[in-house]
Amino acid sequence: MESIENRTDTHSKKFPDHLQPGWRERLKGEVDEPYFKSLMEFMRREYARGAAVYPTRENIFRAFQEIDFDDVKVVIIGQDPYHGANQAIGRSFAVPNTLFPKPPSLQNILKELRADIGATPAPEASELGGWVSQGVFLLNAVLTVRAGEAFSHRDQGWETFTNRVIEKLGARPEPMAFILWGAAAQSKRSLIGPQHFRVESPHPSPLSAHRGFFGSKPFSRVNEFLASQGKTPIDWARVG
Repeated sequence: MESIENRTDTHSKKFPDHLQPGWRERLKGEVDEPYFKSLMEFMRREYARGAAVYPTRENIFRAFQEIDFDDVKVVIIGQDPYHGANQAIGRSFAVPNTLFPKPPSLQNILKELRADIGATPAPEASELGGWVSQGVFLLNAVLTVRAGEAFSHRDQGWETFTNRVIEKLGARPEPMAFILWGAAAQSKRSLIGPQHFRVESPHPSPLSAHRGFFGSKPFSRVNEFLASQGKTPIDWARVG
């Protein structure tokens, strides 16, 4: 079955062949599931009618291309990609370094980063590649969105797919940390085994950040957990 990256250029591949090996092995069965076939048909129709969809096709599964299954140390779960032009890059909460101003949710994350551990990244730093390179898996619950329409691709199958992903990570015996910001992310807690560490707080959006996101100290708490497990803490100041 052709993926949503069904194009004529040299990057055209079938899902999940272009993922890291560990993910490829664990997700190969999804393509035959009815929900996934329905999701791919929905995406085909979106592109066929000329809808602008974010992120770009090559970045939809970016999180699975950058970190393999066994290398994940921390999972940060977002809702769906930014729906403005030139924002979403396939990593939850991240935007291009060249984008100004930064989205309010990301600004609040960086504000809490400064308050929590005193980190002051460069003003342009917003792609979060420094986190990814250290094993931080930046996953949205819904992997695509129609331009200008937040959550427009909800209930099409992405949630089932990402639930399977979180369930597989949550069953991994080696402990890792999960950061759950907001109700959508926290609804996944039942998929996460008790061996893992969870940080839960309201979403960093301006609508909810003052209800408990600020002051929740997610970065220092995750590092304390990693240190307790004999793992190298994340250098959160390396935003990238």
